[in-house]
Order: sequence, then structure tokens, then C-alpha cells
Amino acid sequence: MAKKKAKRKTGEKSKKRKQTKAKRNTRPTRRPKAKPKVAAPAARRLVALPSIEVETTSGGRLSLASLKGKNVVMYFYPKDDTPGCTTEGCDIRDHFAEFQKLNAVVYGVSRDGVDSHERFKAKFGFPFELIADPDEKLCRAFGVIRQKSLYGRTYMGVDRSTFIFDKTGALRQSFRGVKVPGHVDQLLDELRKL
Repeated sequence: MAKKKAKRKTGEKSKKRKQTKAKRNTRPTRRPKAKPKVAAPAARRLVALPSIEVETTSGGRLSLASLKGKNVVMYFYPKDDTPGCTTEGCDIRDHFAEFQKLNAVVYGVSRDGVDSHERFKAKFGFPFELIADPDEKLCRAFGVIRQKSLYGRTYMGVDRSTFIFDKTGALRQSFRGVKVPGHVDQLLDELRKL
């Protein structure tokens, strides 16, 4: 009787082995390759104001090289009239007199066109100019175009960043991946060191 039980157990084991082997044969031998991440184009190392001419609000054209002689704050933001970008602009607006005392000019930059900038500037009463960069020439010169993700969708967008240049046009400080709360105080502290 013990021999029969042993045979039955051996038979069950061989059945399980066959089933496991069959399952192994149905599995794909290779895992599907993950989609490669698209890297942002590498920007050359920025050390001074680039010689680029840009279009600004109030109908102006501006050569960045002409800004020498003043401290320059250039902040890049993703889009006009969105919550974070509005808060950032309003914080600078509310402290604008302090920027002026420190002999600093402020420019906001996004990929929006001049018309959108004019509406945004008028709506919130910004006392500084906004630079339109729809062709991303300035954004790419500063290396602020990055791969971003929103609700599982990846895209190339503007990384909120700020750059401070001294009176000679040399880059003195850069902030990337900026968090808006408290950022204006960081900027004023850096300008006081110049």
C-alpha cells in the first residue's frame, strides 16, 4: 500500500514538472525594450550674456549685449498667465523697487508670443519687460529646455530658471528647477553681494 502511494506521488510530481515546462515554453524569451528617453540638447556652458537680439513687450527689440553696465536678472518661465508663472511675476513686481535700488533690470522670458506677453503684463501690472522666444533661440542658449512629464505624458518644456549677470555681463549665479516661494528673496540676496 505504501508503494502505491509513493508511485502516485511520483506521478503527480512528473505532471507538475511537465506543466511548469510547458508554461516556460509559452513565455517570451526576451523582454520588450523600453522606449529610450529623449535627452534635451546639450547647451554650451553659459558664462556671459549671449549676443542675441530679442523681441520684448512695449514694441521693443533688445540686444542682450547692450545690457552691460547694469545687473541683469533674467528669469525663464513655462507659460503666460498660469498659476506658478503668475505668482513668480507678481513676487518680482511687488519687490521691483528693491531690484531698482540694486541697479538691476529684470526680464521675464517664455516661448509665448509678444501679444500673449502684452496681455499678461497688462493684466498683472508688471513694471518690467517680457521677452518673447517662440523659436526657443534664447531658451536653448541658456539650456532651459528639458524633458518634463505631466500625467504620464513626456514633452520638452521650459525648466523654470533664473540667471543673474553683473555689470560686466558675466554670469554670477544661476538657479535651475526654481521653486517660486521664497525665490525673490534669493535673487535680492544674490544682487546685494554684487
